[in-house]
Amino acid sequence: MTIFEAIRKDHDKQRELCRMVTSTSGESKGRKQMWEDLKKELQIHADAEERTFYSPLIHNDMMQEHARHGIAEHHEMDELIEKIDATEMDSPAWLVYAKQLCEKVEHHLEDEEHTFFQLAGKVFTEKQKTEIATEYQKEMKANR
Repeated sequence: MTIFEAIRKDHDKQRELCRMVTSTSGESKGRKQMWEDLKKELQIHADAEERTFYSPLIHNDMMQEHARHGIAEHHEMDELIEKIDATEMDSPAWLVYAKQLCEKVEHHLEDEEHTFFQLAGKVFTEKQKTEIATEYQKEMKANR
C-alpha cells in the first residue's frame, strides 16, 4: 500500500463520520459519541499526516507551500473543533459549526487527493511511498 492509498482510506472514514455527525439532532447520546469519534479521527490523522507525510515534503521546494497550506488547514480545523466543544450540543449553533468543520474537512481532503497527491507522487520514489505508508499506519494504529 502506498501513502496515498493509506491516507485516502482514512479520508473516506472522515467523510463518513462527518456525514453521520451532521445528520444528528439535539444532545443525543449518539451525537456525542459520533462527535467524539470524528474529533479523535481528525486529530490522530492530522498528527500522523504531518509527521510522516508533510514533514519530508516541507523540505522540497515544489512542495513546501503545499505542505504549509495543509498544516495551516489542520490548524483551522483544530480551532473549529474548539469552537464546537465550547458550544452546547443541543444549541442550533452546534450543528452550524459542525457543518462548517465538515465543509473545511471536505475541502482539505479534496485539495490533498486532487492536487497534493499528484505533486507528491512526483517527489517520492516508489519505495518511499510504501515506507511512508507503513510509518503513517503505525502512527494511526498507536493512537487509535
